Amino acid sequence: MKPYKAILIVLGVLLLDQGLKIWVKTHMMLEDQIAITHWFKIHFVENSGMAFSMELPSRWGKIMLRLFRLIAVIAGIIYIKGLFDKKAHWGFITASCIILAGAIGNLIDGAFYGLLFSDSFGRVSEFLPKGGGYAAFMQGDVVDMLRFPLYHGILPNWIPVWGGQYFEFFNAIFNISDAAIFIGVMLIIIFQKQFFKKPPVETTEEIITPSQTEENPGSDPHSFPS
Repeated sequence: MKPYKAILIVLGVLLLDQGLKIWVKTHMMLEDQIAITHWFKIHFVENSGMAFSMELPSRWGKIMLRLFRLIAVIAGIIYIKGLFDKKAHWGFITASCIILAGAIGNLIDGAFYGLLFSDSFGRVSEFLPKGGGYAAFMQGDVVDMLRFPLYHGILPNWIPVWGGQYFEFFNAIFNISDAAIFIGVMLIIIFQKQFFKKPPVETTEEIITPSQTEENPGSDPHSFPS
């Protein structure tokens, strides 16, 4: 696999991720929802912390999280460069690039969106607002929008604990970067045997021809020393 292909993979994922995030940010207000199908919706939310909206306390916690992501991205770039040097399996390099692109995508949100956009509370966000953005560098929020309510309804009464209650599966809201990280990890898990398969060990055996045996009787493997 050529290095330029790895760069194209990362740029392709980032283009899809950032393109959708910017469109959502500049066309929708927080909690706005567009139904694509009954099982797929664009639902605009912002995540100020980690996955599943978990947060570190105070603004310094948010900054530390962004710095951790930055370090992870730099480490990922160095790691993938090492994979090329080791001539690793092209599938493993591809999966690693997809994961790297996802990490970069969410890092961009947290690092720059607070500077580039106004907030989205009760209004559509403005790009490069005159009064400045809604947060300082490294203190922005990650834009999430993909929601797949594959099932929603009232659970049967015979189900323990949750019977008779409204239930929705799957109700998580995420973005293309999150999906890229998940897909990359799953590819590595599913195809790990192919990705990390060791090349067969080559063995060489000396072939003894009849003429060599006649010229050198002592070389006959079936002869015994006298």
